[in-house]
Amino acid sequence: MALLKCENVYMSYDSVTAVNGVSFEVEQGDFLCIVGENGTGKSTLLKGILGLQKIARGAVSFNGISNNDIGYLPQRTEVQKDFPAAVREVVISGRLSCGRKLFYTPADRKIANQNMKMLNIDGIKHKAFNELSGGQQQRVLLARALCSTQKLLLLDEPTTGLDPFATADMYSIISHLNKHHGVTVIMVTHDVRSSVLYANKILSMEHDGDFFGTVEEYKKTAAARLILGGDCDA
Repeated sequence: MALLKCENVYMSYDSVTAVNGVSFEVEQGDFLCIVGENGTGKSTLLKGILGLQKIARGAVSFNGISNNDIGYLPQRTEVQKDFPAAVREVVISGRLSCGRKLFYTPADRKIANQNMKMLNIDGIKHKAFNELSGGQQQRVLLARALCSTQKLLLLDEPTTGLDPFATADMYSIISHLNKHHGVTVIMVTHDVRSSVLYANKILSMEHDGDFFGTVEEYKKTAAARLILGGDCDA
């Protein structure tokens, strides 16, 4: 049974359709990349899954989890980059989504420390977040998302603005979480070439129709061949 299922989901802004009848599902352990043209509602869809924006029609259903069991890494903003808190404070704040709290518990601190060690940022936990490189900041925000849950991660363009080395590092980290820690991943990205290397499923949202299926099935589509060229046959 699917961990998460979206059935014929429509979402709109001011009567303009942003998500147009999208359907897909993910199983436990999947790595789904959502790719496609600008303006096709990729980020909006993630917010609909999280309940941050209203779904006009259709349904999102969970099996064995709720939207409180989802770790979310939104797109980077200038406000995030300049956040003055220490790394450990940013990471442990992910525990706030696990219920209303006045104080962090010893269990919260243990989970935050485990995630900082797993992402190899425990050595910089006392540094100010706004003094870190872009790649380090994304590691910190990913550790924060993992403090909410290690069942399902929703990532919205986590490599945007990173240099090629930091981008490769981020994909490696996310792949490791997926393959070795059993974290199910849904990631919005414009990087189709990396998507077909790391994901096992693709949702391609296009103005003329959507595709959902395995990576191998996606490689046979006209959209994939246009972007990947000869790499489709690799």
